[in-house]
Amino acid sequence: MDDVRLSPRERRILAEIEEQLGRDEPLARRFGTAPSGLRLPGAPVPGRYRLRPALALAALGAATLALLVLAVTTEAPALIWAFATAWVLTLVVLLRLVVRWTRHGTGDPRTPG
Repeated sequence: MDDVRLSPRERRILAEIEEQLGRDEPLARRFGTAPSGLRLPGAPVPGRYRLRPALALAALGAATLALLVLAVTTEAPALIWAFATAWVLTLVVLLRLVVRWTRHGTGDPRTPG
């Protein structure tokens, strides 16, 4: 292969492009080359973000089960409504997780991480 020489101006432009691409974290994640030390302040850590909805689902599931038992044993309308609300929230979180897991396999760019 022929050795290609770049002018100083071309090298500077190429260095600027590489620097800008190096700051594009979603692109780096997509190619699997995200540098671990170059995170934006306040940006979520990918491992934690993946666990947060699953932990929320587990907590909501436990709360829903506890409210179900209490609502059935006491037959109090407030507990029945609390159970219904927790049940709907649990289903919403579960649906969001399923949608995210199915999109993760298809490579949809709208999925986080």
